[in-house]
Amino acid sequence: MKAISLILLTVFLGKSCTNEAQNDIANTTIQYTATTRGFFQKIVVINQKATISRDRNGLEAPEEIAISDADWKELVASFEKINLEEVPNLKDPTQKRFYDGAAIADLKIRYQDKNYETVPFDHGFPPAAIEKLVTKIVSLAKEKE
Repeated sequence: MKAISLILLTVFLGKSCTNEAQNDIANTTIQYTATTRGFFQKIVVINQKATISRDRNGLEAPEEIAISDADWKELVASFEKINLEEVPNLKDPTQKRFYDGAAIADLKIRYQDKNYETVPFDHGFPPAAIEKLVTKIVSLAKEKE
């Protein structure tokens, strides 16, 4: 009987933690921006929806897409692995943006009324700690091209 109770408690707590993480990210705003002279892309993810802007002047309406359950689970899993307090201190792995070899990118996260922002990094070459999250966010925009 104790074993069954322990198993049920473990399953319940596991589901509770997963639901809590999904609720936390549902109330989180994640914004990825990449820009250079001839390229602009801003992707804003909020509560299983993404808004994609390709016009830096805001003349064209942004495209809004629903994020599939599978993609959302992947985003949640990637988000959970990030230490938000370290986000502003992440080092860029490459400096191609200094000679027009890559667009300048950054990631901004608004989580529980606090902002976290990376230093600029090369589009396509994010810091390792946020690589999975950034890659998934960028792939959402590529699917709609």
